[in-house]
Amino acid sequence: MHKSIPLTHIPENTLFGQGDVFVLFGELFGRGYATGLIDAAKAAGMDLIGITVGRRDDTGALRPLTDEEHAAAEENLGGKIINVPLMAGFDMDAPEGGQNPTEMLTGMTLDNWQEFKLDWDQVDRCREVGTSRFTQALGQVMEQLDSMIPAGRNVFFAHTMAGGIPRAKAFLAIANRIYKGRGARHMSSQALLDADLGKLILQNFDEVTAITFGHLLDLSTPLRERIEAGGNQVRYSAYGYHGTRVLIGGEYTWQTYTSYTQGYAKMRLEGFAQDAWDKGVKATVFNCPEIRTNSSDVFAGIELSLLPLLEALRKEGGGEFVDDLWAQCQELLKDDATIEQVLQTVGDYQQDPAMQPFYEVEGWPKANSAEQVEMTVGTSQDIVALHKDRKALVSDVLSSHVLDATGQLIFGSASDPDGPVLWLDHDMVAKVLIG
Repeated sequence: MHKSIPLTHIPENTLFGQGDVFVLFGELFGRGYATGLIDAAKAAGMDLIGITVGRRDDTGALRPLTDEEHAAAEENLGGKIINVPLMAGFDMDAPEGGQNPTEMLTGMTLDNWQEFKLDWDQVDRCREVGTSRFTQALGQVMEQLDSMIPAGRNVFFAHTMAGGIPRAKAFLAIANRIYKGRGARHMSSQALLDADLGKLILQNFDEVTAITFGHLLDLSTPLRERIEAGGNQVRYSAYGYHGTRVLIGGEYTWQTYTSYTQGYAKMRLEGFAQDAWDKGVKATVFNCPEIRTNSSDVFAGIELSLLPLLEALRKEGGGEFVDDLWAQCQELLKDDATIEQVLQTVGDYQQDPAMQPFYEVEGWPKANSAEQVEMTVGTSQDIVALHKDRKALVSDVLSSHVLDATGQLIFGSASDPDGPVLWLDHDMVAKVLIG
């Protein structure tokens, strides 16, 4: 997908209601994008069914949830959870007696990682083992799921799987240089992609973030055909990221966080949705705005794309809710700082000539540059420094509202989606929140 296709209207749910079934394809941990969608499904009266990725024992072997873990997970979801481990990726898989990819990285250090070589034949065998394990488990999940969904119900599958970084000891230090390194500590994100480590990460990202969606679409076919034969409907959604339109100089302009290594897998995810759509299956990847989550904190500066939402809220109508939100955000800043000052800092950053080459959707995702990282990380630190408490940020408040808004937009759109890939930009998010 080499162009951004925005959602241009606020959709209404016309399909899902009491007793219909919402299937969360990915375990719910903490507060992430899925929470907004789950809240919308609950509000519509849907029954919730989830899955688990399972847990690893002391030997690294994958296991189901214990009774206590299972009960806690169901309480967290507010529904039933099928207790068959659906851990995606192959970084911990290997043929009998062979090393898995994580073990193969044991000798990699901060000094040698760029030259460190992997046995790609062994990696391929591990990938085959991981794929077989996952698809067999998914087959079991689908058998149980089929027995849990009575006739006469519409079904909504929400794919939320993402990630896939192998647990290599040196990776955190490497990531800090790639995503946050300034000056002498800067390292191009392209250096990661050129190394065997980066190639492995991209493969695992594909498996977790994208190919799992393909497996879901494929292995749910018998269930989907049963539901549709009875006169009901099935929908699929997935969470993408591919930049967002935000206000820059008073105009909604596509921009992106750089460098987003998962972007390649997110584009492959879009491809699975397009293929399904071409076959008559209503599957849509919703490319959501940037927010701060536990997993996004490795990317310093991601909040710089989020903060202009405050301006979008005023542009799209303002009102009491917006005034209160501005006041709430102002309270988080030091006495000598203002929201206007924060937004001016972000605006100067976004309009700086050094950033313009990165606002071209056709070439996304681009490798970072020393000047771009300096500006991104530096601006982010400057804005954090304006807050009273580094753990209570304006971007955290805005993130929670984006979660709610995107949940409503995705849920409403799923009834009659406009296409296989849609962007949820700041204008639509603002309109939902104001409305």
